[in-house]
Amino acid sequence: MNRSEFLKLTASAGLLACLPISCIDLNTAKKLKLGYQLYSIRDQMEIDPISTLKALKAMGYEDFEHYGFDADKSTYYGYKFKEFKKILDDLNLSISSGHYPFSGFLEKSNDELKRYVTKCIEGALIMNSAYITWPWVDPKFRNAEGFKIISEKLNVMGEQISKAGLKLAYHNHGYEFTDYGGENGFDIVTNETDVSLVKFQIDMYWLKRSAKLPIKDLIATNPKRFVMWHIKDMDKVTDDYTELGNGSIDYKSILPQLDTSGLDYYYIEQGGNFTVNSTESAKYSAAYFNTHLKDLF
Repeated sequence: MNRSEFLKLTASAGLLACLPISCIDLNTAKKLKLGYQLYSIRDQMEIDPISTLKALKAMGYEDFEHYGFDADKSTYYGYKFKEFKKILDDLNLSISSGHYPFSGFLEKSNDELKRYVTKCIEGALIMNSAYITWPWVDPKFRNAEGFKIISEKLNVMGEQISKAGLKLAYHNHGYEFTDYGGENGFDIVTNETDVSLVKFQIDMYWLKRSAKLPIKDLIATNPKRFVMWHIKDMDKVTDDYTELGNGSIDYKSILPQLDTSGLDYYYIEQGGNFTVNSTESAKYSAAYFNTHLKDLF
């Protein structure tokens, strides 16, 4: 899709976003809210988080996953935990999960990790989030031994987080599916973590691009464990990210049954490669989802 075609469609999406919520029936009969990963619009969140959240709400988004946690300052996006929760409450928005930077603790003691996790738990409880999510792995740990260390840390974290009444999830990319003589990182983390303590946030884009098994078959190997989904599309030419409906992933054919996976939350995401900019991409993806995919949820 070229830029002019995209702008015509996002203009239509803008009209949709201006309608009262009741007129467009945004999941009103569904359990799941329309979610967005705020990393997708990180440039605007850095400039003005409140205005950005208001704009996303106007597009129909109701629930979010954050990335902007600072343990030392006890902040999200520069706001103290309770301040940020009040901002969300005033806008009638929620944050059900957060991406917390854990990868740096792979070379630290479990005691150091637990102290950091305690701070994550404090923030998550104030946000009334359900999940704390491990989002990324440093390249030097993207090997069989590294994923075994990650699994050990996840089990330690999962026990601590579970005792606090929260849940832990691991978010995949593509590097988990590199083969190490008959096994890969995804298999290691799946097999060496406690099913009751460690769940998965699956990135549909990366599964489609990197996993050998079809998504439905992969989820069938661990039913009820894939509790969150990242939903994004793949550019038809470059295989980079793109807006929902602007790429090659046919979600109607690949999505598993919700009750099979154990889905609790989903988030539309686009890490980059915006046709115009991050705001227009968020608007376009919301409109496409509500027109073509929301009935699946």
